[in-house]
Amino acid sequence: RWKLNNWDIDLTKDRYSMVGGRLVINNPEKSRDAGKYVCVVSNIFGTVRSSEATLSFGCKPMFMSKHRNNDLSYRWLLNEFPVFIALDKRRFVSQTNGNLYIANVEASDKGNYSCFVSSPSITKSVFSKFIPLIPQSDRAKVYPADIKVKFKDTYALLGQNVTLECFALGNPVPELRWSKYLEPMPATAEISMSGAVLKIFNIQYEDEGLYECEAENYKGKDKHQARVYVQASPEWVEHINDTEKDIGSDLYWPCVATGKPIPTIRWLKNGVSFRKGELRLQSLSFDDAGMYQCIAENTHGIIYANAELKIVASPPTFELNPMKKKILAAKGGRVIIECKPKAAPKPKFSWSKGTELLVNGSRIRIWDDGSLEIINITKLDEGRYTCFAENNRGKANSTGVLEMTEATRITLAPLNVDVTVGENATMQCIASHDPTLDLTFIWSLNGFVIDFEKEHEHYERNVMIKSNGELLIKNVQLRHAGRYTCTAQTIVDNSSASADLVVRGPPGPPGGIRVEEIRDTAVALTWSRGTDNHSPISKYTIQSKTFLSEEWKDAKTEPSDIEGNMESATVIDLIPWMEYEFRIIATNTLGTGEPSMPSQRIRTEGAPPNVAPSDVGGGGGSNRELTITWMPLSREYHYGNNFGYIVAFKPFGEKEWRRVTVTNPEIGRYVHKDESMPPSTQYQVKVKAFNNKGDGPFSLTAVIYSAQDAPTEIPTDVSVKVLSSSEMSVSWHHVSDKSVEGYQIRYWAAHDKEAAAQRVQVSNQEYSTKLENLKPNTRYHVDVSAFNSAGYGPPSRTIDIITRKAPPSQRPRIISSVRSGSRYIITWDHVKAMSNESAVEGYKVLYRPDGQHEGKLFSTGKHTIEVPVPSDGEYVVEVRAHSEGGDGEVAQIKISGEQITS
Repeated sequence: RWKLNNWDIDLTKDRYSMVGGRLVINNPEKSRDAGKYVCVVSNIFGTVRSSEATLSFGCKPMFMSKHRNNDLSYRWLLNEFPVFIALDKRRFVSQTNGNLYIANVEASDKGNYSCFVSSPSITKSVFSKFIPLIPQSDRAKVYPADIKVKFKDTYALLGQNVTLECFALGNPVPELRWSKYLEPMPATAEISMSGAVLKIFNIQYEDEGLYECEAENYKGKDKHQARVYVQASPEWVEHINDTEKDIGSDLYWPCVATGKPIPTIRWLKNGVSFRKGELRLQSLSFDDAGMYQCIAENTHGIIYANAELKIVASPPTFELNPMKKKILAAKGGRVIIECKPKAAPKPKFSWSKGTELLVNGSRIRIWDDGSLEIINITKLDEGRYTCFAENNRGKANSTGVLEMTEATRITLAPLNVDVTVGENATMQCIASHDPTLDLTFIWSLNGFVIDFEKEHEHYERNVMIKSNGELLIKNVQLRHAGRYTCTAQTIVDNSSASADLVVRGPPGPPGGIRVEEIRDTAVALTWSRGTDNHSPISKYTIQSKTFLSEEWKDAKTEPSDIEGNMESATVIDLIPWMEYEFRIIATNTLGTGEPSMPSQRIRTEGAPPNVAPSDVGGGGGSNRELTITWMPLSREYHYGNNFGYIVAFKPFGEKEWRRVTVTNPEIGRYVHKDESMPPSTQYQVKVKAFNNKGDGPFSLTAVIYSAQDAPTEIPTDVSVKVLSSSEMSVSWHHVSDKSVEGYQIRYWAAHDKEAAAQRVQVSNQEYSTKLENLKPNTRYHVDVSAFNSAGYGPPSRTIDIITRKAPPSQRPRIISSVRSGSRYIITWDHVKAMSNESAVEGYKVLYRPDGQHEGKLFSTGKHTIEVPVPSDGEYVVEVRAHSEGGDGEVAQIKISGEQITS
């Protein structure tokens, strides 16, 4: 049946129908049908309720809410669709509020911007009106970091992914760093969007805490903190299962759930509210039987566990579990004879041996569960034993026979052994036992049984000699040290003996490594001793690793030799502002041990740079420019945040240096523009590095020259000669300017614009060049100009010239090939040129071996030619028409000493 808001639904009404357990509502209405629904299921054993389901009715509001749906995705358009702005260190789009942030505006940011919003779930997109952005003239002004995108306190469910956003304005663009207060960052944390986004995947309870975003440039820093809380829906730790209990017994039914906030527990019995908290029932009766539901709930969810409680009552019976007919016990040992009839309520037990009723004594004890225990077994204890069970519903008994066997004894026990890593060791073990029983040996190390199949490389057992369980340990390793126990065992009893194996070897890894007193070039390390493996530690070695290399390297320390009794040292000569990990290795007379676990990664303090950029030089460039270049310093020499370069320069002989700042650490070039700068002027330049801790030393002063002027002379005696329908040659006289690096030849068809001109550049050693791939029968304009690094000089006068008509397109038709003695006579039809083609001046004939490109070339004005008969293999004869516009299409024929193939 179904309930709505705890009222039974009348399923006889036409509005409702039920198929199986599914409820169907015809023409649902908000006023009648909205609310909480529960399905209730019953049979002869009891009743259970389903979890609640809420039926609500959606409606479209008159106005859009300002609430932002988390399913939305935000991007920004620049000037037109689909030109989306690229996000980088300087620009960021918040997926929380959709806003676009630009850390510092540049001239290239000018344009019209539109916010583009899309929803993957409904595959719909919209965009806003375009908003103009006009950069101001004072954009070069520097200002400190200022965080504008601030993540808020965040609540997340266990296992969810969490995204935190942080972005700062500032000039230079601030560096963003994330941290977790007093704790390491989560292993699943991932930083993206140039540091503006922190994502924590599959968040766990230990990831809860205070998170901090820090933004910094050399003008200042800003910080923001907020807390991440991790909560969870209820989950079962222990839930109820179908249970059968004796009448009159007590019941404790554990039902435990975890979650955050801590879930509350309540109970239903046959669908009706029953108890809260833990469930304990005493003196169970048939009225307690039924269907029980344990419900755990908190603000994030609700879970159900269902189980049936059956109450049983029966007289004792041994049908399902009779006593063993034959019970064996070792001489001097102990035996427990079980008596486990099925009975409810629990019966009372009594025992007899033969006709003698047994009572508790010094060697005999009857347990509460009915079992009989006898210790210090002797021959007199052999005989028939009967267990009697009785409750208020009846009684029953069962009988078995006890027989005594000889005790199992270790007669040759293992002895302590002392070996070095790599040697072999033997543990002896011999036992005596009852001859009617089978004997097996079991070896264990520190309480764990040895698996000889898995450990066959190191463990071997002697199975050839009866009653001998000798153990051979091959190629002993440190992990094989410990207490070995030999157990000789029969189905009745067992006997054990133990001995110790001492393994001497290199030390184990040190532990508890901690980094303290972090300075710019030194840190203090402390650690705890690892195991010395029975050979005193003689020294320690400290190694370090940076992100620049995966290789661990020995670190320089104070003291330089770290003795085996020390647990602290100082690592020196480190690189400032560099991330390091450290590990420690112990050594003794038997060798060097395994390294410790790496320390937590730390970053040394910053310091001013102490290395100057190298290869300072430059020169050249365009008019009125001074180009300065240097080799950028690698990351290991940055020594601090906000790293950049200061470039100083002055005309040779002047006193005042002009300085500019280059904030990009990867750039090794600066171009200074000044319209008043004279060309080819000598300058002194030098470069130094800086960071947020200060400036480094200047480089050596280099002498360079400002850019020279572009050439002013015009090349003379320019001439153009047409070679064919697609080629022409151009020649000229050099200008006298020594700064000229080469010459540029421009050419363009008369029907094209000058802007479409094609260009060919040659060195200043050339006096002519060939232009190729021209169009036939086309007028071209051609000019020549000199150039250097500053630009191009004025062009020569333009020369007009027309390429020749195209060569004949008709292919010669070979009409005969006749062999006459040692020669072939080959004849073809005359080729007629079309009106737009060059007239035929003659024919070219190439005589070549088949498969090769080289051969003998003949020219003729006739329609026939004689060629020699090939002495070996086949030859190809190619015929083509020749004209002033070039050579026409080719026709060919193959000849040989035997036959002709065309």
